[in-house]
Amino acid sequence: MSARTGSPDTGRLGAWAELLRVSALFTVVGDGLAGAASLGVRPGRATALAVGASLCLYEAGMALNDWADREEDAVDRPHRPIPSGRISPPAALAAAGGLTAAGLALAARAGRPSLAVGTALAATVWAYDLRLKHTPAGPAAMGAARSLDLLLGATAAAGAPGPGGRAGSAGRASGIGVRAALPAAAVLGVHTAAVTTVSRRETRGGSTALPLAALAVTGTVGALLGRRPPPPRPGAPAATDTGATGRTARHALAAGLAALYAGTAGRPLLHAALNPSPALTQRAVGGGIRAMIPLQGALAARGGAAGVALGVMGLAPLARTVARKVSPT
Repeated sequence: MSARTGSPDTGRLGAWAELLRVSALFTVVGDGLAGAASLGVRPGRATALAVGASLCLYEAGMALNDWADREEDAVDRPHRPIPSGRISPPAALAAAGGLTAAGLALAARAGRPSLAVGTALAATVWAYDLRLKHTPAGPAAMGAARSLDLLLGATAAAGAPGPGGRAGSAGRASGIGVRAALPAAAVLGVHTAAVTTVSRRETRGGSTALPLAALAVTGTVGALLGRRPPPPRPGAPAATDTGATGRTARHALAAGLAALYAGTAGRPLLHAALNPSPALTQRAVGGGIRAMIPLQGALAARGGAAGVALGVMGLAPLARTVARKVSPT
């Protein structure tokens, strides 16, 4: 009796978990942490607020994506929650709006510069789902969204109290902080754009060129992240202890995570290039999503935050476990 009574609730929760692609949430946390690490700042309350905002805005995009694609999914993916009737279109749209509002509220708590970046991120997410997804600008828009997500963590960290307890100014948060995080944001955005380009063929397959191009991007990003990072900027706050030994250890960690990233994303992309079936193309997209975690870890390690990098990598087993029940694509 109890199992029968609980099944409707379980079914509804499962439908929402599928709609929101909760297994992909583990790839979002590292964006803000890598943003803070790119400034050499320890994550704190402001970073936690930025990560919370990222999670809300990401889930808003998932709900809005399925609402916008409900007619297409009725043909290509009739099992999805909306075309299968498990979630109504108005409920999905309301969830997208509520999650967007929650994300912006959390970004505002992290400071006005973070709210500005969060607003740009929300606008990019809505523009992608409602207008840009099926245009040539779609992959670039998705890459921009990931870049902005990292910059959201950077602006929050830049405005947080420094080692002396004094809060950073809004100018520092929106200027110096963002500029210092731009290289890491660009790397994350390029990877995301490449994966998004491949995902356009995941229901049809048939493309060898797209997985090969994404594989080239993966190899280039992995090689760049595996290089020895530049010495710390003069006067920059350190997220971890400094010194030649510490820098060598962090470089080794970054190089190892870069290799893990390249393998996680590259292997399924190679398989999809050799046999561009829908199933292998979907696996390639899933591999690209999972590779976000070691990519974020490598970025954090290059920023001097080895502990943060290891913490981000701790999310990988959880992501794999949840992905067995809820697909990230």
